[in-house]
Amino acid sequence: MSRLSLTTLSGIPEIAIGDNLGAILAEAGGPLRHGDVIAVAQKIVSKAEGRIVDLSGIEPSAQALKLAAISGKRPELVELILRQSEEVVRCTRDVLIVRHKLGFVVANAAIDQSNVQGEDCALLLPEDPDRSATELRAALRERTGADVAVLIIDSFGRAWREGVCGMCIGVAGLTPLIDERGMPDRFGRPLQATQIAVGDELAAAASLMMGQAAEGTPAVLIRGAASRWLGDGRTSDLIRPKVRDLFQ
Repeated sequence: MSRLSLTTLSGIPEIAIGDNLGAILAEAGGPLRHGDVIAVAQKIVSKAEGRIVDLSGIEPSAQALKLAAISGKRPELVELILRQSEEVVRCTRDVLIVRHKLGFVVANAAIDQSNVQGEDCALLLPEDPDRSATELRAALRERTGADVAVLIIDSFGRAWREGVCGMCIGVAGLTPLIDERGMPDRFGRPLQATQIAVGDELAAAASLMMGQAAEGTPAVLIRGAASRWLGDGRTSDLIRPKVRDLFQ
């Protein structure tokens, strides 16, 4: 019998620029064990890293003004979205889908204004979420002695489904994509296409525990992760190359 448990970490304060997130998580997590996974909401990582932008200081470009007229979004926000993006994938009323500089296809370049102080403030993703996860992992190891994995997660919409779901945007110490192609099924037939998005599945479970509104629980301890999930990997492993993306 296998068991996976998820526990929200309590006592995490409102995070501000420059806060030592590793120290805060180490204190909130209690005794950590080798093989534990700490899932952290992108929002607190971005806040600690100072990824907050004042929209009142943004000058919209001609493209931003055009897309703002189509989408109904604030021109300054659209300009910020463009600055974080490689290309615009879709734009219609209330919808602006882009390919982020990090490779994700996501609404509004994952720029968020919820749970951010200041009416004109917006929060960007970490500049390099894998690096952020690696630094958090090192800080937790230094403070607790435990070799844990770290996931940085955010909530994305999905092309085929309604609602948002937790997604892995940063990883350290965990293999986010397990390739089972060629392995036999229960009847000995080799699997043809099975790859398991472990990073996203764990992120979705953690996101369900964190909540999406005012819960104030932005970190989750995941215990019981299979040893085959642990190892080296990057979030880019989960991103389908554009040449194989049939939905653009």
